[in-house]
Amino acid sequence: LTILLRCTLVRSVVELWGVGTTIESCAKFTEDWVKNCPTGQKLFERHSQPSQSWKMTVHTLGSTYTRDEQSAMRNQFSYLGFQGPVQMKDPTNEFVLIREVELDEIGGPVYPRRDSFKNLIAENDARPPLAAYFGRILGGVRKLKGRGGVFEYSLKKRSYLGPTSMDAELSLIMTNLGQVQNGSFCFDPFVGTGSILVTCGLRGAYCFGSDIDLRVLRGRSSNENVLSNFRQYNLPKPELIRTDNAIYHRHYRLHKPLYDAIICDPPYGIRAGARKTGSKYDEPRPIADEHRHDHIAQTKPYAVSDVMSDLLDVAARTLVVGSRLVYIIPSTLDFEVEEDLPFHECLDLVHVCYQPLSRVYGRRVVTMQKAREYDPLKREEYLSKVWKNGAESAEKCANIRDKLLEAAKQRPDYEEKLAIRKQKRKENREAKKKAKLETNTKADGTLEILDKS
Repeated sequence: LTILLRCTLVRSVVELWGVGTTIESCAKFTEDWVKNCPTGQKLFERHSQPSQSWKMTVHTLGSTYTRDEQSAMRNQFSYLGFQGPVQMKDPTNEFVLIREVELDEIGGPVYPRRDSFKNLIAENDARPPLAAYFGRILGGVRKLKGRGGVFEYSLKKRSYLGPTSMDAELSLIMTNLGQVQNGSFCFDPFVGTGSILVTCGLRGAYCFGSDIDLRVLRGRSSNENVLSNFRQYNLPKPELIRTDNAIYHRHYRLHKPLYDAIICDPPYGIRAGARKTGSKYDEPRPIADEHRHDHIAQTKPYAVSDVMSDLLDVAARTLVVGSRLVYIIPSTLDFEVEEDLPFHECLDLVHVCYQPLSRVYGRRVVTMQKAREYDPLKREEYLSKVWKNGAESAEKCANIRDKLLEAAKQRPDYEEKLAIRKQKRKENREAKKKAKLETNTKADGTLEILDKS
């Protein structure tokens, strides 16, 4: 169970009692096991006491079955005759029947039971499952703290969000890949609203984040900022600094490696464009001393190739040997890991996990581990070798938004759907204006009544 507490994608661990190519054969296998096998007899006797409540859950992966159909599946195991009361919430024992079918690369059934209009496809419905399993659930893993588990940390419940906030489940996966644990010192150089740092804090890490956008770090108010998310989950306050990762070596004094993990979601221009310190003017106007305390420095576009080069350089420079860098990189289907992924001489590639988001686009969670000490005198040499094929490799993870838009324009129904979206946006704007006008009218009426009284 200690291991399960660290898991994010594993739903549960099941003590297997029976298996078969159909539900009927699985039921027969289970019956034979609990009646004739000494281990099965012992487990059945232990978990079928009158004082123990129970329930049986049916998982039909990739297919939807009615309650009556699920009840028919459960009835195949009626011979078990558990003596305790049925209890749907928090029972002593939860038994599970799993019906496995063939799934495609994005998790959908290869032979769907129903069509897009929810009509039954008889041919597919008649296909037998790949296998059927029956057993007792040993433990669920959707928990870190409290009763709600992973769902307790859903973005829907966060007090402070932005367009680039990372969902809790993926953030937790990244902390596992980064081997974040109690007492780790974690750094996010593109902290934004702090969604990744929150999950590092949930693992018991000391959190440090930086971002070039001071407005994001300050938040909207005292109750809507990065710190409010940490207060929401009773986590220690993180250290936050407004810095530019492109010039990390200028912001901080030269220091020994100190980070146990760098976990981040670099900006690629899909939801938010990358920026670095600088002005679009050749001779920017100097800032008067009296305005420096609240001045927001000018920024300019930050090429994706430079974002990744600087990130890997900072990781190689500041990570402790054996510690890890975990980051997300978007890519199209023609992306080749060996050819197009950025590398660094001091970092070894450990994992690359791909998550498809559409037919033409996905994102990769990349894990690298520091294997060699960094030589500051070789910095320029390191940077020159980050991209194996130079700009050609960098281009495959740059301008993803433009590429998706171009691909969408090639679809025959693009113009029609675009018109529908425009109309919906227009209706939403009008509805908001109307609601605001009604609110103001009511407020004016209230003030008028008060004035007369």
